[in-house]
Amino acid sequence: MILGFASEFPPDQTEHELPDVASARARLGAKAQPLDDVFEHLREALAGLLRDPADRALFARAADAALLGYARLALRHGSLGSDFHPYHNETHVLDLCGPRLDRLLQTIGPNALQLPQWLSLLLFAACHDLRQRQAPHPIDGVGANERASWEESQRILTSCGLDEQRDAALWIALELAIAGSTFDARPLATQGALNAADLVHSGGALAARLDHVLDRRHPAWRSDPQLVAAWKLALIAADLDTANVSETFDRFAASGENLCRERELLAGRSLAADESAQPVLAFLGDGQSRFFFELHRFNSEAGMAAFGAGKQANAPRLKALIMGTRARIALGGVPRSGDDVIAAYRQTLARIE
Repeated sequence: MILGFASEFPPDQTEHELPDVASARARLGAKAQPLDDVFEHLREALAGLLRDPADRALFARAADAALLGYARLALRHGSLGSDFHPYHNETHVLDLCGPRLDRLLQTIGPNALQLPQWLSLLLFAACHDLRQRQAPHPIDGVGANERASWEESQRILTSCGLDEQRDAALWIALELAIAGSTFDARPLATQGALNAADLVHSGGALAARLDHVLDRRHPAWRSDPQLVAAWKLALIAADLDTANVSETFDRFAASGENLCRERELLAGRSLAADESAQPVLAFLGDGQSRFFFELHRFNSEAGMAAFGAGKQANAPRLKALIMGTRARIALGGVPRSGDDVIAAYRQTLARIE
């Protein structure tokens, strides 16, 4: 491992229930088809990089690993389990490795990256959010959820025939990308018990400061071309993760609502209760505005090229949504619950073109 964190997150019940690709496919059933469609599309898009049998075998192993990660997230926090998270579930995987990765491919072209780098982005989409229930305990800015997700990802890679030495470029890139997906802009001394949904609005991805983490934990990294390439890929991965800011506005607004719902779930507040009204209003108002206009930045030239125009187009719409929601709520008096705020948010969204 490049960052050198001690292992502290052993396999849990989900890993025991889905130990391999066969068990994952059996549990997913027809739910595997959307991801299989992604694999087929990606295989066609990367055809020029898959002429060698060894490259095709690498693609197949990476696809197996992505499917296993996808299934485990679906079981932990998605449609297969009992602890559903409205944002961090298997749909988030499909968003990243489907339309967002495809947009990146169309923008920079398949030859802009090497095959292991493209596959690292696929695996990042599937594995960076595997764990969402770890107690907050960042080390050098890397969150506990991310460290746990990386530990599990290593076990997934190994189980699918990927080797830390032979496939080092993919392995290293995935480690740095998952670490760089940590969200929290506050100084380390002030980091406390914000939940995973809170953290998305607390600051940009750690990827923007990942070079400083590497300076502390792997001082010679700048002289290693493989590590430099992995660091650059981590910046692209962070842009994929936050590219909801560039999607069609209805999808972007829906992602904001889902994050808000997840935040209230993790905070233990019912959306039907009056105690959720102000937190929901703050999250969908000032929280979204601060993240979008102040904290979010694209970290890579590739990310800016692929997603920058979409974000720019959404900026005036987001301002209109926030102001319109506030005005609608003001006309109706003090909101009685988070559900009331979300209803006003949706009604305002329906009037924005």
